[in-house]
Amino acid sequence: MPSLNFKIAGEPWEFEQIHRLVYQGFVEEIPYHSPNTEQRLVDRFHAENTYAIASDGGHVVGMCAIRDRRPFSLDQKLANLDDYLPPHKKVGEFRLLFVLPAYRNGVVFRNLLDTLTTHSISQGMDLAVLAGTTRQLRLYRHMGFIPFGPLVGAPGAQFQPMYWTLNAARSHIRWLSVLQSNAPLPAAA
Repeated sequence: MPSLNFKIAGEPWEFEQIHRLVYQGFVEEIPYHSPNTEQRLVDRFHAENTYAIASDGGHVVGMCAIRDRRPFSLDQKLANLDDYLPPHKKVGEFRLLFVLPAYRNGVVFRNLLDTLTTHSISQGMDLAVLAGTTRQLRLYRHMGFIPFGPLVGAPGAQFQPMYWTLNAARSHIRWLSVLQSNAPLPAAA
């Protein structure tokens, strides 16, 4: 996978591929939405989402979105969301995390989160919430996400509410990068 690129989506062809990935991830793999003949799903918050994407040779192979406008989708699933959260200045919601199976090696996931976290911090956010699939709880915990509250969703498509403090997240992502590269660890300051 030497040609992987990570960026904030901005081109029409990227958004079209995002809609197809949303369908693949949240209709076919996690049965959260109903199938359609177009095999394409435009997220209801698409116009408000900022998408980090991973592309390989002109093909979007992974994505994750952030949205900082309330109410979040998690607000609609969990009453009193703010009661579960630590103090913060500005919160965003990470949404629609999906990576094609052939690219699920941790590198894409980590770099998508790094790209989106860097963008989110530049927009003044210091906390992110998300509803992570119960199928990947171990991975989320490994990345430093903190679970809270009860599971939300329906059987077969259940999600665990979680939060991530963004400055701590950036440090965690960078340390994981160093550890996975087998490079020497930086000296303590």
